Amino acid sequence: MGTNTNPSEAIARALISIRRLVRTLRTTAVSVERETGLSTAQTFVLQLLLEAKADSMNELAERTSTDQSSVSVVVSRLEAKGLVARLTSTTDARRTQVVITPEGTALMQRKPPTVQERLTRALGAMPADSLLLLSSELNTLVALMGADEEPATLIFEDDATGSS
Repeated sequence: MGTNTNPSEAIARALISIRRLVRTLRTTAVSVERETGLSTAQTFVLQLLLEAKADSMNELAERTSTDQSSVSVVVSRLEAKGLVARLTSTTDARRTQVVITPEGTALMQRKPPTVQERLTRALGAMPADSLLLLSSELNTLVALMGADEEPATLIFEDDATGSS
């Protein structure tokens, strides 16, 4: 964008891009939920567990880039559906491993791409400099909106209290 760009035109273009992004995220989430019966966050956690078991809830929280309480709520919902299991660690009895069950694996093999998968793939395809700039500018936008103290919950998970 050049220096001769009208600020109102730049704002309009940014809003259009944000609307397209939000719409794509929402329609992808609805599609995945319709196909699987799971929320976006639940399918994201299952995808991570399909790639590798979690040696602890804290490790899984780190892998989801969220907090332990948020991921624990999601894991509890998945466990209630028989899609994951919590096992006592073989190396440290104080730790609980989280693993995907055969039912969870079967479900993941037939689901469409999740919101997180689409975002991760798109972000990973960006040049490093562009990605760093995008990250910085998004952080600035979030701060200017007064949302920088909001919890970074999993996408479309309302909160850690169980609503979704």
